[in-house]
Amino acid sequence: MSYIKFDVKMSTDPNSIIYICMYSFMSCITRNIKMTILTTILVISKLLLFFSKFSTAADTISQSGSLSDGSTLISKDGTFELGFFSPGNSPNRYVGIWYKNIPVKTVVWVANRDNPSKDNSSKLIINNEGNLVLLSNNQSLLWSTNTTKKTSIPIVQLLDNGNLVLRDEKDNESDEDSFLWQSFDYPDNTILPGMKIGWDKKSGINRGFNAWKTWEDPSSGNFTSGMRLGIIPEMFIWKDSVEIFRTGPFSNVFALQENPLYGYEFVNNEDEVYYIYTLKNSSVITILVLNQTLLLRQRLIWIPESKAWNVYQNFPQDRCDDYNICGANGNCIIGGSPICKCLDGFKPKSSQRWNAMDWTQGCVRSGNWTCGDKSRDGFLKLVKMKVPDTKNCWVNEIMTLDECKVKCLQNCSCTAYSTLNPMEGSIGCSIWFDDLVDLRGSESGQDLYVRIDTSDIRKNFTTFLNSTI
Repeated sequence: MSYIKFDVKMSTDPNSIIYICMYSFMSCITRNIKMTILTTILVISKLLLFFSKFSTAADTISQSGSLSDGSTLISKDGTFELGFFSPGNSPNRYVGIWYKNIPVKTVVWVANRDNPSKDNSSKLIINNEGNLVLLSNNQSLLWSTNTTKKTSIPIVQLLDNGNLVLRDEKDNESDEDSFLWQSFDYPDNTILPGMKIGWDKKSGINRGFNAWKTWEDPSSGNFTSGMRLGIIPEMFIWKDSVEIFRTGPFSNVFALQENPLYGYEFVNNEDEVYYIYTLKNSSVITILVLNQTLLLRQRLIWIPESKAWNVYQNFPQDRCDDYNICGANGNCIIGGSPICKCLDGFKPKSSQRWNAMDWTQGCVRSGNWTCGDKSRDGFLKLVKMKVPDTKNCWVNEIMTLDECKVKCLQNCSCTAYSTLNPMEGSIGCSIWFDDLVDLRGSESGQDLYVRIDTSDIRKNFTTFLNSTI
């Protein structure tokens, strides 16, 4: 250490002594300031280095790390956040994903919805088998990704689209085929843009979504929506496994009309069948939500100016959307009084119940229809119809509409036919057998040809085609 050396004997001048003391004092202060600044710079540099490393890893969990209650993951673009939360006044703790920059906390996915933590001591880790697991304080398992796929360096990442994925560190985060597990395969009560609603036929995964029991209880409720597999897949809404609403075939584009907010796609091949929507404008935030209170599937849009979610669309929309409200062979007409009417050539199965506005028993044939009698066996053409439930349906993708008619006439169980895909002209054939269920008019609907006794038609109101080939 350097220091000032002086000899008092050299001078007895009081001023000189004062000067020397002041110089020594100021030198000490200067040295201390320099050391303090240097120390501060070193500390700040270390902090910046630490937070720099932390921010670049804030969207991932590695096998050597963990996520405790109070910590969060944030997607790279800052849109989504994953962490622990308690809904409403519930004391339970859940791991969920929500929009980070929306002041109204909107949880879009919950990991342990059916097995909450009872305190804030649980944490997320990647275990030795490579699964993401949620463990309680006593190391009991609360939730797991439960995948049998293995990798050498597993990591968990929260992507910018809100998808939580388990993948190998060396794989590309945009390569969906390399994911070992993803939350998009296990929807909660919300469908985000880019999520698939439907089935992975190879793995058997059903990507349906399920409402919360209550707004304070995210456990699986009895109000669900998803894709029903069949010859013609259709989207349904169920309550206690009972149909509440049916979209109709996707080729019928019922409830899927062009709009400025989002585009949609329907895919049906040997590997999977699903519906997906994507945003036309990335600045718009819109989601599909199951509202268990109102028993509605709602499309919501975030309005930044009012800081609130607005309802863009509800399903069911009206009473005619209620599944099969008019019963078999009954047609629902909005604005009608009553709204239910038997198809021409049909009558109420129970006039007493029908007149009491109980339409559940539906309608039966009213005439003396005889299969194959060319003088009476024909078809009633209904325009702009949501076609019947396709559960009892047969299709052919290359038949013309005339060939479809012939095919129907050859089978006495055939009750109606239509074009399979009206958006592609008159190519393709759909044929229905037995009762026609869940009929209604729709501006986006198509022509439906119902088999009836043509001698019993009220000609002033309908158009019919006889069986002449």
